[in-house]
Amino acid sequence: MVNILPADTYTVINKTILTENDRKILTMLYQPIIGSDSINLFFTLWMDLDKNEFMSIEENHHHLMTSMSMPLERIVSAREKLEAIGLLKTFFKEREDSNNYVYQLFSPISASEFFSHPILNIVLYNSVGKNEYQRITNYFKIPRINLNDYEDITKEFTDIFSSTPSTTFENNIQNVKSCNALGISIENIIDFEYLISSMPKETINEKTFTKDVKKLINDIAWIYNLEIDELKNIILSSLNSKNMIDKTLLRKNARNYYQYQNSGKLPSLIFQNQPEYLRSPIGKDSKRAKLIYTFETTSPYNFLKSKNNGAKPTDRDLKLIENLRLDLELQPAVINVLLDYALMVNNNKLNKNFIETIAGQWKRLNIETAEEAMNQALKESKKKSSGSKSYNKKTEGIIPTWFGKEIEKEDITIEDENEMKNLLKDFK
Repeated sequence: MVNILPADTYTVINKTILTENDRKILTMLYQPIIGSDSINLFFTLWMDLDKNEFMSIEENHHHLMTSMSMPLERIVSAREKLEAIGLLKTFFKEREDSNNYVYQLFSPISASEFFSHPILNIVLYNSVGKNEYQRITNYFKIPRINLNDYEDITKEFTDIFSSTPSTTFENNIQNVKSCNALGISIENIIDFEYLISSMPKETINEKTFTKDVKKLINDIAWIYNLEIDELKNIILSSLNSKNMIDKTLLRKNARNYYQYQNSGKLPSLIFQNQPEYLRSPIGKDSKRAKLIYTFETTSPYNFLKSKNNGAKPTDRDLKLIENLRLDLELQPAVINVLLDYALMVNNNKLNKNFIETIAGQWKRLNIETAEEAMNQALKESKKKSSGSKSYNKKTEGIIPTWFGKEIEKEDITIEDENEMKNLLKDFK
């Protein structure tokens, strides 16, 4: 993880052609997903460009902090969201006096691409609700005009122009500006060899799983959190007469399946892991460090699923996680620590009032990392145990193992290592 400082410099490079229409798309479609901080940062970097909109002069990050009236931690968080959603690429170079960053700006995808995207479209709907979503889609719709009574009299190129001998020239267009959109990149979570081998041979052929189809399946599996067996049935119901996957039907079937399984609801972003800039440095081998790594690299959904011995969390538990993530804006690793603590001290029950009380306190204390959450839980436990002997007797033996100080010094054994590997295997 790179520690960024206000004195570190940056240069903005424009990799695309940005238009006023892009401003509307960013504000209306992207902002409900990534927030106003990220959109404000994108516009600020855009304004840093020179009059030809090619690149900026070298500035330091204190300039960003001043112009945006925002602490550097929030700027980094906003930047990472821009990277994740395909609007920005970041490059880093270490120098003696101060480190340097290069920020490459990319266009948002078009409105039509956005509304047909298997992930962005669903997340937008879930973020703004049905009525606002309908208003936004109506804004971008083009009115249809009936031309059935008209005759198309448009001239073609060859009707007007003819070919004549001319001087030779070299057509060099390598550096001509063009509109470039990165789109979002989702990690590969599907084992396609296993998926294809599990399909009935008579239902597929060598052209069934194209590169585009595989990407769509991977995206759908991510947003709807689907297992291989669930995907297989959805794919089988999306094949046409030529054993090709109908991508429109695949999206529809996946959405319908998810809504059926979740009482008509669409997915939210409770499958995120702890952002990189809030993670602990890797390298320590103590049990505590391994547990922190687990809290940081596991989404709250998968963490709770592991606590349920592989069973999917209930709708009530999912709603609780969603409130912690979206309403209180707790970081994923903090939620994991809170869930672990709550389950331990409440006999494997998720007591909603207990969890929300602690969550509110941790939010006010601005706790953002797993280690901060673990230390705060330990501090509260000590207060209660010192003030009430009955509390100490009731909770003895059921508090989390990471409450013990000796765990920080204890080297991990081979048995512990194997146990931790088995635990982490479920989260990869």
